[in-house]
Amino acid sequence: MSEKKIQNEQIEIGKVNTLKIERDTDFGYYLAAKDYEEVLLPNVYIMEDEMPMGSLLDVFVYTDSEDRPVATTKMPYAKLGEYGYFTVVDYKQYGTFVNWGLPKDLFVPLSQQKEHFNIGKKYLLRVCLDEQTGRLYGTQKIGKYFNREMKGLHQNKVMDAIVLAKTPLGYKVIADNQYEGMLFSNEIFEPVKVGERKKVYIKTVRKDGKLDLSLQPIGLKAKVGEAKDTIMQLLKEADGELPFTYKSNADEIKKVFGMSKKNFKRTLTELIEKKQIELLEGSIKLL
Repeated sequence: MSEKKIQNEQIEIGKVNTLKIERDTDFGYYLAAKDYEEVLLPNVYIMEDEMPMGSLLDVFVYTDSEDRPVATTKMPYAKLGEYGYFTVVDYKQYGTFVNWGLPKDLFVPLSQQKEHFNIGKKYLLRVCLDEQTGRLYGTQKIGKYFNREMKGLHQNKVMDAIVLAKTPLGYKVIADNQYEGMLFSNEIFEPVKVGERKKVYIKTVRKDGKLDLSLQPIGLKAKVGEAKDTIMQLLKEADGELPFTYKSNADEIKKVFGMSKKNFKRTLTELIEKKQIELLEGSIKLL
């Protein structure tokens, strides 16, 4: 059952708003918040059969080229307060424009760039709001936005992360759009790229306000549980048999199963003991 929609008290720039379809005009529908403030949803986004007058509609609100609020049913790659990996599409003396998935590109002022931006190259940015003008903009200067308050965080808490940068130790990430964290190279068993989004688990909550993170659950029981699901799923997709055993190459195991050889062998033993798979001379097979 879908959740009942609740109309926004007021229109919020840079966020998804639930607004009432108030009136029809030549230019599109005007949508209203509870405080009666209105915003235009242009004709290009209107599907009359699915948008009856008086109904509630979820839209993203930003400003057009004349700094007027405008609504769209399209969603950007990142909303206000979120991070994205955006491609530069234009460069001016006063700043850069990046593609963030909407008709109007996101502006990145020169003052918000830590390096020279090149057209066609991607940069990790945070979407921010200029409170004075109501304009959204991107910034590369993200350090001041990190949350150092660790209350409520604990080992194995699942978080959504975007990969910020590669370092000698591994990869810096931003978790849940607010926490600075690290994935360590010796604990990574799958491809990782800057700008990619990953599900991560808290390994350690550090006293310096940063997080040590992992791509796998922490603890033997959790690791084996996830590894079992992975092996069983891949066996089903391969018609019940895969050319892997205890003696298989560690790099091949990492590539196919996304886990260490040690974890793979431990999990095979448990699956064999539970009679879920059998070990053949050169393969494992579903029972």
